[in-house]
Amino acid sequence: MAPHGARGDRAGPRLGLATWPPRLPDQPIFYPVLNEDYATRIAREWNVKASGVGYVTRFHVRTAFLDRYDVQQVGGETILEYWIPAEDLEEMNDNIVGLIEEVARFD
Repeated sequence: MAPHGARGDRAGPRLGLATWPPRLPDQPIFYPVLNEDYATRIAREWNVKASGVGYVTRFHVRTAFLDRYDVQQVGGETILEYWIPAEDLEEMNDNIVGLIEEVARFD
């Protein structure tokens, strides 16, 4: 899952494809989260305020790639995410299985 807002053409995933665009200069880390409730909270409460719209997307990444990163608990028990450095995003894209799908949109 990955919540995101609107920040131009490079803001979010290429829906219907299996890649995320390169991070913007002020985005050194990509933070995919591990559950839809947390993604929804970020999209609705943070992304809408910051950019006027928030999205929740779903995608699957090969375990062999994700095993290189620790799951970060950044709040309560269900507030879990990976911290993927921007320089590893292209390799993560190569390890996405299937397509990136939009689950929800908030205005």
